Amino acid sequence: MTFLLLVVHLMAAVAWVGAMAYSLVVVQPRIARAVPDPARAEEIYRELAAGNRWPVVGLIGVLALTGIGLVMVFDGRSSGWWAAIAAKALLWVAASGPFWWVSWRGWPRRVFALPAELPAQQARFRRVALAMLAIVGLAFVLGVVASHLPL
Repeated sequence: MTFLLLVVHLMAAVAWVGAMAYSLVVVQPRIARAVPDPARAEEIYRELAAGNRWPVVGLIGVLALTGIGLVMVFDGRSSGWWAAIAAKALLWVAASGPFWWVSWRGWPRRVFALPAELPAQQARFRRVALAMLAIVGLAFVLGVVASHLPL
């Protein structure tokens, strides 16, 4: 059961980090280069983003549930392990904040933005996405570090 919890937890974390990194490093720059018309590029960004909110909410939920399960399984670890896991949990909560903003505040603003407002909205999205990627990536690293700490 522990192995299954760990695999599901890792897969959810890898899916979230990987999807964000791929979008930021590959997809968005290629769209910007390939589609010179900003309005058309924005349509493509919207199409790619459509329907992604609830799968990510699901990933966050899976991370929370499997994380709680793993903490219960690995009870009795060192204080360093507990500190790393507590920091990881705080980072998970911290990453949920920008995700909430993007999903329920940022996208409506971006969808209804005037053409002149789009560059500022896109730049803000990129900054928030980079921050979220850094937070989730750091949480992932802390999980790996915690797994190598002594009992």
